[in-house]
Amino acid sequence: MNPMSPMPPIPASTLISLSVAFGVGLLIGAERERRKGSGPHRRAAGIRTFTVSSVLGAMAMLLGGMGLLGLVTAFVAGLMLLAYRRTHTDDPGVTTEMALVLCCVLGGLAVTEPALAAGIGAAMALLLASKDRLHQWVSSWMSAQELHDVLVFFAVALIALPLAPDRFMGPFDALNPHALTLLVLLIMGVNGLGYVALRALGPTRGLPLAGFVGGFISSTATIHAMGTRTRDQTASLHSAVTGAALSNVSTVIQLALLTGLVAPDVLVFLAWPLALGLGATVVYGLVFYALSTAGNTDEQLPTDPGHAFDLKSALGFTAFLTGILLASAGLHDWLGSQALWPTAAVTGLADAHAGALSVLSLVAGQKITAEQAAWPVLIALSANTATKALVAFQSGGWPFAVRVVPGLLALVGAAWMGVLWG
Repeated sequence: MNPMSPMPPIPASTLISLSVAFGVGLLIGAERERRKGSGPHRRAAGIRTFTVSSVLGAMAMLLGGMGLLGLVTAFVAGLMLLAYRRTHTDDPGVTTEMALVLCCVLGGLAVTEPALAAGIGAAMALLLASKDRLHQWVSSWMSAQELHDVLVFFAVALIALPLAPDRFMGPFDALNPHALTLLVLLIMGVNGLGYVALRALGPTRGLPLAGFVGGFISSTATIHAMGTRTRDQTASLHSAVTGAALSNVSTVIQLALLTGLVAPDVLVFLAWPLALGLGATVVYGLVFYALSTAGNTDEQLPTDPGHAFDLKSALGFTAFLTGILLASAGLHDWLGSQALWPTAAVTGLADAHAGALSVLSLVAGQKITAEQAAWPVLIALSANTATKALVAFQSGGWPFAVRVVPGLLALVGAAWMGVLWG
């Protein structure tokens, strides 16, 4: 080859990788520079060292692959070990040393996954910059019980959920361990949402807001969470009922959105039923909200809001819904899929949206007309309210159930009145 021939152009991907590595080093290094200190006992690594480490990792990956990256990372770790031996008596922490090694690894990652490397780098810089706030949050704002609840939640999310098999098994092939574990996690999350709202805003405003937001996740789980709060006496009864009612508002909104996305023509026949059901539920929730504010119940509540969630309660609720799921699967197997109305009712026992979706998909496939789908969708919604009534009793007992069930009946009754008037 002619030594005077021009060098081939550098690929754009290589330039992007080096730019990301450079940026990650600058970002994390800038944060560490602020905490480096000065004088003879200052930390060994600052903005320049972090940038060099990140670019060095990228160059190692480009020139020698994983093998050379491993050697370079070990070299950086060895240098930081020597630096730590010099400064550990003044500052026993190893955050800077660990961050520098990570920076080198992120530089190598930027060669193969630049977007991922950039995201991790930004997240790490934010984490390092939030040191004081995180320490204050854990030591001052968060109780030991709350920290325990957070750890349990992430143990289920990061250990149990990935290990659960994602396939159907058991009677009628109706049980999916991964989906059931996700349901446990969902219940814990909804309970945690209610707990945070309870602490931040108080029961009168917090629980209605948590109920409305939680309803978009799962109205049934939200009703269970509100009932558990009243049974543990950590929430006013009227506020919890308001939250349960507003979770049904979310159910109707979701059902309308689902219908509009899958089979828009069906909305012509469901507009009045869903509008009347939505209006009746909103009015019912506002009545109990007025009762909660009139009674000034916040001052009568204990200062300790209790647990963020109860794992045993979440498991019990999941077992309860599993029984309903098995019963509906057995009925579906007995009735067959050709019976449209019974199938919608059976499927709706477990989830109103799943029952409606099974019907709407038939409309989208032009197997039934939009008019024929209206009644089965409302049947699925009605069947799901029966499940919610059982959940209200199971979680909150009679005092909670007798206040929630009339709201469910108002929703279903208004929706069917809309069918008759339409």
